[in-house]
Amino acid sequence: MEDIKNIFIKKKILIYGLGKSGLSSYYFLKKNNNLYLYDDDMKVIKNKRIKKIFIKPKNIFKNNFDFIVISPGININKCFLKNFLKKNLNKIITDLDIFYSHYFKNRNIAITGTNGKSTTAKILFDILKNQKFDVRLTGNIGNPILAEKKITSKTIFVIEASSYQIEYSKRFKANYALILNISPDHLERHGTFINYVKSKFKLFSNQTKHDYSFFDIKNKYLKREIKKSKIYSKIIKVDVNSINKHIRKIKNPYFLTKGNQNNLAFIFAITKEFGLKKNNLFKVINNFKGLNYRQQIIYQSKALTLINDSKATSYASSINILQSLKKVFWIVGGIPKLGDKFFMTKKNCINFKAYIYGKNKNHFIKQLKNKIDYQSFDNLKNALKKVIFDIKIEKKNKHNTILFSPSAASFDSFKNFEDRGKKFNILVKKLNLKKLINA
Repeated sequence: MEDIKNIFIKKKILIYGLGKSGLSSYYFLKKNNNLYLYDDDMKVIKNKRIKKIFIKPKNIFKNNFDFIVISPGININKCFLKNFLKKNLNKIITDLDIFYSHYFKNRNIAITGTNGKSTTAKILFDILKNQKFDVRLTGNIGNPILAEKKITSKTIFVIEASSYQIEYSKRFKANYALILNISPDHLERHGTFINYVKSKFKLFSNQTKHDYSFFDIKNKYLKREIKKSKIYSKIIKVDVNSINKHIRKIKNPYFLTKGNQNNLAFIFAITKEFGLKKNNLFKVINNFKGLNYRQQIIYQSKALTLINDSKATSYASSINILQSLKKVFWIVGGIPKLGDKFFMTKKNCINFKAYIYGKNKNHFIKQLKNKIDYQSFDNLKNALKKVIFDIKIEKKNKHNTILFSPSAASFDSFKNFEDRGKKFNILVKKLNLKKLINA
């Protein structure tokens, strides 16, 4: 049996990609290993000491590495070292593998899914912290997992794991694995939807009989995958409608949407298996403020609610909240995901109006034209201005919702979804929304 505890000691290791996870892998491994560093864009690295140990591409091909630590953001089919990586697929690992080799005795909870990962991870972290556990929030949210300090045997890790991380990982095993949902996403990276599902499903297939797997019993893709796979863990079937029996105790308006209620169904399921006390559970849930740019209410009055959902990068993500709203002025646009489709029917969109912005207007028009009344604009600012104008001429006795949920990637005009969400808030502030609406 492989000695997992000592596997990353006295090894020759290439770290490819020097973002947060890559650099944390370097600092974690440097004491006991012979390390080489490489990044496609070496100009972004300002640390002179780090730059000194960069390896030139021609020398990479001459070396025989024991392991290659790859950052999740690197697409091995399109990166500069693609041919080298394809020849060495069996050597590729992630920071999750390194973490598990050192902390395999610690309990960890890995959360993945197309939508809701960050929110679910943060709620669970808050609940565990409230009940006095030494808990760390890591992965795509919080610190890179190898950057955590002062770890004890009682430390619990809540890990938000992307499909990219899971796909590249070889040794990582989750004690508690949650797949919240699956819908078509990241097909430009995984190639097919089947590959995308399989990348997520590795969380379950890597587990043992001592572990727990949580999934939505109504998700047809997951049900299909479970039927044809060998799963050794204890399977916990989560019925997202089970949240209904707790709904009276939930006073937080953040959990009025279907998507966030689904997240809570998983929270209740895992807290039960984790043996947590319910005394303060609802207190934490009702005090939860939500995460920035994820169905975030940034303005609310009797006449209007304004929601910043910049994190929505696919139709499925936007549908999660659209299904919970009645009268919606929906701002949508950006770089559409490959193969993404809008599955809501015209009947369910009667009270929706879409305001499409950006260079890819035609994609959104094609998806929405027979279902939703729409207008198109060159940029986000003009779309928002027109929304406000249209709301002003609506009947004043109706409550309206402005939903900024782009259903697309942000890189056409913004650095990332956070930058997009932040700039949308700035636009709202500059337009003096309250004054304009009441004028």
